[in-house]
Amino acid sequence: MPLIPLWLLVAVQAAVSAASLVVEIVAGRMLAPYVGMSLYTWTAVIAVVLAGFSAGHWWGGVLAERTLPRALRATGWALVGAALTTALAAQALRFSAGPLLGLAPDPVWGITGLTLAAFFLPSFFAGVPAPVLTAAALAGATPQGRALGAMFAAGAMGAIFGTLLAGFVFISWLGSAATLAVVTGVYIAAAGLCLWQGRAGRWASTASLTLCAVLGAQGLAAPSPCTVESRYFCIAVRDVASDPGKPVRAMVIDHLVHGISARDLPEVMFTDHAAMLDALARLRAPDPAFSSFFIGGGNYALPRAFAARGLTDITVAEIDPAVTATAAGSFWFDPGTARVLHADARVALRAETRRFDVIVGDAFTDTAVPQHLVTREFFELVATRLTPEGSYLMNVIDYADSLRAVGSLVATLRTVFPSVEVWSEARAPQPGERVVMVIAAGAAETEVSRFAVPSPDRTEFAALGPAFVDQMAARGLVLSDDYAPIDRLVGARD
Repeated sequence: MPLIPLWLLVAVQAAVSAASLVVEIVAGRMLAPYVGMSLYTWTAVIAVVLAGFSAGHWWGGVLAERTLPRALRATGWALVGAALTTALAAQALRFSAGPLLGLAPDPVWGITGLTLAAFFLPSFFAGVPAPVLTAAALAGATPQGRALGAMFAAGAMGAIFGTLLAGFVFISWLGSAATLAVVTGVYIAAAGLCLWQGRAGRWASTASLTLCAVLGAQGLAAPSPCTVESRYFCIAVRDVASDPGKPVRAMVIDHLVHGISARDLPEVMFTDHAAMLDALARLRAPDPAFSSFFIGGGNYALPRAFAARGLTDITVAEIDPAVTATAAGSFWFDPGTARVLHADARVALRAETRRFDVIVGDAFTDTAVPQHLVTREFFELVATRLTPEGSYLMNVIDYADSLRAVGSLVATLRTVFPSVEVWSEARAPQPGERVVMVIAAGAAETEVSRFAVPSPDRTEFAALGPAFVDQMAARGLVLSDDYAPIDRLVGARD
């Protein structure tokens, strides 16, 4: 067969490499509605994708030992497999999430299993072409050293280009499904080229590529779990009201509910942590017309409640403008009632030159916790932005048979604040129960040890006993910017 020009081999290699890295970046976003976005998610994605590439490279090396036409035909069929499995990745996630996450003994195993189910095969098939294309380059007229360098460079540059495209262009402007459609198209085009160069039968090639495109389109037509897919999150709006005339909606960010609001009851909280944060802010504030700073907006239930009570000095740091827009469009939040900063909360708080009476932190979302918002250095920053009698309130999620995460937060906050309390529902949790708590830190203790507020049913909350809090803190770690393994501590077993 005629020698294949090096520039064509380089182009195919770069395109396939770019497409495969786009899939790797999109994988994290697609997993988020099922397992959240955490250190565990990205660890699983990177490990599974690299495992797929490695297996694909090995098989591609076996194929490269064949005659070049046969090797190219096999590579073409591998790229057909890459196109199909990429297009069907969303369906694989949808159908395997329930069984895998339900059977997994630990969230880490569930995340890894789900990643394997959806993204191993696309990575495996995408890894096959590189050895075959490199063998074709070495058989050409270009000196072998230059040809080898060109192919390695094409793979690396394609990976860089694909990563930048996914993060800065595709996901932001197209969303996950359309991005996978583009990748599927790239794989189909590369498959057709390899089959043509490998002298595959015209009818077989045409039929297979047509079938691949049809099945891929069906896979890509799977319904999206997102109402809005932003640069940061998969945001979904869910109607949860029993009476359509009195709407109540929940905002789901990635895989967790981040707030529930009722149109006609702006001052009523519908989750325990929001009810505690709301009540403790009012109990601990040094002045009835207190100022507040919110770390994260969510569905803006708390800022909306504060504004409904006549408070006017409200600042919210919400990194995602799409979250704010969704809160305004679907959760009855009036952006004119608060100063909204679309920036990372730590960056926004550092830039502030004034002090606040109450700072509210809502960083915990199960295993997905922003580490830079739970360290000693961050709490020191918070302390400098509080008035002398101000309070820092933050929600915490942990498990009743562990409490290592909340203990570590208490230990860390005690290095900065004289008084640190832990509040929860006034009842004994069940063994292994997922417990939602609120930590209150400041110069003094709360004047009461328990209170009852709607959540939405009237619920009683109480501060944990000092001796028990001391016991938790003694078992915890002091978290720092250098070492903050909060993901591991949430739900950690003794």
